[in-house]
Amino acid sequence: MEKARVYLVGAGPGDPELLTVKAVRLISSADVVVYDGLVDDAIMALINPAARMISVAKSRSRHLVPQDGINDILVREAQAGNMVVRLKGGDPFIFGRGGEEAEACRDAGIDVEVVPGISAAMGGAAASMLPLTHRDTASAVTFVAGQCKGLTDQNWAGLAGKDRTLVIYMGIATASDITEKLICDGLSPDTPVAVLERATRSDARAMRTILTDLGGMIAREGVMSPAIIIVGDVVLKSDAEDRLFHFAKQAEKIA
Repeated sequence: MEKARVYLVGAGPGDPELLTVKAVRLISSADVVVYDGLVDDAIMALINPAARMISVAKSRSRHLVPQDGINDILVREAQAGNMVVRLKGGDPFIFGRGGEEAEACRDAGIDVEVVPGISAAMGGAAASMLPLTHRDTASAVTFVAGQCKGLTDQNWAGLAGKDRTLVIYMGIATASDITEKLICDGLSPDTPVAVLERATRSDARAMRTILTDLGGMIAREGVMSPAIIIVGDVVLKSDAEDRLFHFAKQAEKIA
């Protein structure tokens, strides 16, 4: 059995059948699993029954275990001779702080390996038949964080608009601010947007509207994390529920 090594494993957006073969093997044979709160229960069920499980779940502005503490746990458990799996929702290197954890392990002389997972953007887009790029509408796609270091510290100029798709992670709580930011950057209030909630899971929802109604739709529909926001004309190529989109257009006409 592999020992004294840390594996940063991507659990994907939720559907256990989207895990890589390598991820399943490591999850089912680890001595210690350090896991996030966004990992689906069906994936948690695959964990080695003999493994010690350590939760480092976090939510917006509420981190029970700070990042430095998570780094220390990984290093300490590996130094004790354990095979450690750090299980993360999505992909470890897309807004998963996997880079920081890998650096901490390397600095401590611990072997570390990254096992990529399907990101929420790719999994959610596929499940909703929403192409992130399309020859007719978008030749570029950008991922941004809707709360990382605060919106005011982020420069999104030119990331959304004609021939471009913008995918926003962690943006549900700041949706109204995101709308204001994008419109101030010159994006049309009519720009199509989609919200993909709990992508690939049995209770997933895919909704679409226009940019100016983004915050309103999220409030009306009670959208909760995990969810991503997709901005751009590719939204109109999807199978996402369009009732809300038409409602928003009608509301705009009345106004």
